[in-house]
Amino acid sequence: MSWNARYGLLILISSFVTWISARILTSKIDATDKQKNKNKLILLSCLIVNLGILFIFKYSNFVIETIDSIPDYMRFGIKVPLLDVLLPVGISFYTFQAIGYTIDVYRGTIKPERNFFTYALFVSFFPQLVAGPIERAKNLLPQFNTKHIFNEAKAMKGIQMMLWGYFMKLCVADRAAIYVNPVFNNLFHYSGSSILLASFLFSIQVYCDFCGYSLIAIGVAKLMGYDLMENFHRPYFSTNVREFWKRWHISLSTWFMDYVYIPLGGSRCSLYRHLLNLFITFIVSGIWHGANWTFLIWGTYHGILIVINTLWRKFGPKITYYNPLHRLINGFCTFLFLLFGLVIFRSNNLKDFGTAITKIFFEWGNLYIDEKTFYYFWISFFILFINELLKEFKKKIIMKYYFVDLSYSLFIIAIIILGCFEGGEFIYFQF
Repeated sequence: MSWNARYGLLILISSFVTWISARILTSKIDATDKQKNKNKLILLSCLIVNLGILFIFKYSNFVIETIDSIPDYMRFGIKVPLLDVLLPVGISFYTFQAIGYTIDVYRGTIKPERNFFTYALFVSFFPQLVAGPIERAKNLLPQFNTKHIFNEAKAMKGIQMMLWGYFMKLCVADRAAIYVNPVFNNLFHYSGSSILLASFLFSIQVYCDFCGYSLIAIGVAKLMGYDLMENFHRPYFSTNVREFWKRWHISLSTWFMDYVYIPLGGSRCSLYRHLLNLFITFIVSGIWHGANWTFLIWGTYHGILIVINTLWRKFGPKITYYNPLHRLINGFCTFLFLLFGLVIFRSNNLKDFGTAITKIFFEWGNLYIDEKTFYYFWISFFILFINELLKEFKKKIIMKYYFVDLSYSLFIIAIIILGCFEGGEFIYFQF
């Protein structure tokens, strides 16, 4: 709204349409066949309005550009002009959150919120508005109807989460971006070894950027007494792609599971249909990330991986003994598959993706290194890795309260020294 006040109408329309739709839905338990049909019509109308707004602002110009790229004789010389619209920050997140609420009411899993302003607060709750976590009504809405008294322990936990989030963003993600962005924006000028290194750094960047934001959002909410859901659970320690998606962007993964995968039929169907449901879900996930062919291919790629993983779990050999070496090998192989997908994800277009892959495999060349940036980045990365390692294997360091205070004081100093304060925006703001 600070840029264009009219864009504030979008979240207001989305909030009102989903709220009023939920209010006029008939209880599923008491509904007659006629009322059930009416409920379906109300839900469908609500989805059309909300997804229609999302389509216009996020995908319309992509579709128009795709149509305009078709040869003239196939579109009879008609050229469709682009729409003069920009993507409003957070629209993908609050639209899904609002839609999820209406579907939950339709299913009868929650009761509709009577107070519009309480519901509007649920949709526009500022800590997680622009990049999640995508909250569920059953978790967050009741908290707005509960009196909150300042809790010192909870507030301290929130501040600690925020500090760690700022460290991940400023000291790791934004430091990595100094190397990643020039390489991926000028692929022809860099060797395959430099592109491979940039791909690895991007895997760390996108994780720390998004997980860092999520921790800040959860920490801010906790500071005020509200509990938001966990959004990341050390995903790079996963030993297969299925496990990765249970740990990465958890709020979105579970949203697609509940509102796309299960309505398609889930796993309660034939094997072929089950695999198709998984595949479609991941294609939709790719499209959600942005209006670019690279995101569609990235979603398709992960759909293929998850289908292969499902088939392997069903028909592959059963491992009864799983030692640390197995976990290390599986984790490394999984990361390599994820890394390939991230090259697709980060490439600006399909041509750039082709260039990146060609150079990685066939044009090794000299490695470009920015020494000053690397020193700061690797120090920060080492701190991050040790922390993640200790948490993953449940190793907790017990310290006296004065050492805790000292450690956080040193942590703040580390952020100031190692942080990059050049105003890099969060990656998922563009989604």
